[in-house]
Amino acid sequence: MSSIPRRKSFGRNRSKAENVSACFHPQSKEQTVHIQIIKQARKSGQLNLTNRGMIEVPDVVWNINTLTLEENKSLSLSMDETDGDRWWDQVDLTKLNLSSNSLISLSPDIKILTALKVLDLHDNQLVSLPDTLGDLIHLVKLNLSHNRLESLPYSVFELKELQFLSLQHNQLPELSDDISNLSLLEELDISYNKLKTIPPAIGFLSRVMVFNLSNNCLTSLPLEIGDMTAIRRLELTNNNLAVLPETIGNLLHLEQLYVQHNDLAYLPLFSNCNNLKELHVGHNKITEIPSDVLETLLNVRTLDLRSNKISKIPDEITWLQSLERFDLTNNNLSGLPYTLGILPHLKSLSIEGNSMRSIRRDIIQRGTVQLLKWLRSRIEDPRVLSAARNRHSSGEIDNGECDILQHCDKYTLKSSHSLIYSNKDMKLIPDDAIKLAAEAEVNVVDFSKNHLISIPDCFELLTEKLIELNLGFNKLTNLPAFLGSCPHLTYLDLRNNQVESLPEEFVSLEMLREINLSYNRFKEIPQVLFRLKKLEILFVSDNQIQKLDVNGLSQLPVLTVLDLRNNDISYVPPELGNLKQLRSLQLEGNSFRSPRTAILAKGTHSLLEYLRDRIPQ
Repeated sequence: MSSIPRRKSFGRNRSKAENVSACFHPQSKEQTVHIQIIKQARKSGQLNLTNRGMIEVPDVVWNINTLTLEENKSLSLSMDETDGDRWWDQVDLTKLNLSSNSLISLSPDIKILTALKVLDLHDNQLVSLPDTLGDLIHLVKLNLSHNRLESLPYSVFELKELQFLSLQHNQLPELSDDISNLSLLEELDISYNKLKTIPPAIGFLSRVMVFNLSNNCLTSLPLEIGDMTAIRRLELTNNNLAVLPETIGNLLHLEQLYVQHNDLAYLPLFSNCNNLKELHVGHNKITEIPSDVLETLLNVRTLDLRSNKISKIPDEITWLQSLERFDLTNNNLSGLPYTLGILPHLKSLSIEGNSMRSIRRDIIQRGTVQLLKWLRSRIEDPRVLSAARNRHSSGEIDNGECDILQHCDKYTLKSSHSLIYSNKDMKLIPDDAIKLAAEAEVNVVDFSKNHLISIPDCFELLTEKLIELNLGFNKLTNLPAFLGSCPHLTYLDLRNNQVESLPEEFVSLEMLREINLSYNRFKEIPQVLFRLKKLEILFVSDNQIQKLDVNGLSQLPVLTVLDLRNNDISYVPPELGNLKQLRSLQLEGNSFRSPRTAILAKGTHSLLEYLRDRIPQ
């Protein structure tokens, strides 16, 4: 609001000729945007100038809250309350769309629009960006796709609040290590560029959920890609990848992986990718799918292996009981395992383009249903079919404990390394289920949304291997000390319980990166957490916290997200502003009067700066 001149309201008697002269003219940089568009943007905070043939952005855009000469001349001498163009009704511009024009460059004056949150520049002719772009400290979304950029200035990597960055269809030959500064990124698209390598610093982007690197010139990926554990969708299509790093198996939340049109000869083990639903690896050089790889794909629903060099599908393919689409088109298969016919959810089986010897062509041409029926009919031992059907029966069981024991199939646990049993109205965890999970070396456990009031002692059997533990939405009041004996635990969710304190033994959770304690009964941030040097994300909203221990928080060198909303905090120490590594600080819903709500609304960067300015000298 500081850029808005304190002048009288706009006049309403603009002539028709003046309005015509204010229309857009691509040849001129003077008043080139219709005045009514400017007025509307001043009220809404959004300006859309897409597809207007611009070769330069008019100055009126950068100075949108400053009255033009024509407007000054027509200012009314009265303060008529019915005037809809009053200067005090203006708001800062937060969204600017300049896409689908012919812009070659941007003026450094873009720095004036400091309130921008969304900047869309896609489909232009940009070859460079101004250094002042870094002054847009509130920018959340930046779209630079379909331009002619050959490099990115450091100013892009100063946008610490950025969550969405689109760079596809440019001419970038490399990606700077400074990409690691954008720690709040959730979506990153660098497809259709000229990248040959990806810097190891990419591993610091631990919040990215969608990552697109397709259509580049990549021959390898850094091992650090395995540190991007939030990734749900990873696209690597149309590169020159000969191998995928084994660390890709660390992507705990990966759901979709696209690696078509590369040079892969084999697949890695997807050991901890328990959420993987779609695997697309068509058009590669894969010759086989070993059983140890199949063991890590138990939850896959779509498996695309078309146009490879596979000559045999192992009988262990039946382990993929969730498989719905299986594409084997254009391989070197001469037959299929008959047990494919007993996969309960398989709806599409494509085998065209193979030299099938054991299956007649007319059978193949009848489609998936008839092909699966034929395969089932060829199973010599009827007990195989019967056992498979019984083992994967879809019947519901009312008793929660019996249900979990049936769910804990030893083989399935060993293959998936996860015990997911959420929202089942369970009150007790059977010891037998824990013992089976321990034998299978399970490392992901989810007992959220049940009615648990305690954790059984035998749960200690799982602590050595545990990586993720979700006990949220239960009725827990205390936590056992042995939960501190989890040397590999990186994620712990305890939200929506009745917990008041954490065991001192939690000091041993040296690998913990994220903990959620929201909606509990904590009166202070547990002191034990201040000794966890790798803690990055701390949620403690909706508790009863009254006082902030800034000295304790300052001992967490990589803390980037701190959520303290809806507590009883009456005073915010200015020294909290010294935690410059914070990228997200949430304080809304507390009882303090300073900082004011308007300061909180400006975002983390401004809030920290405000607090630092009030530290006594």
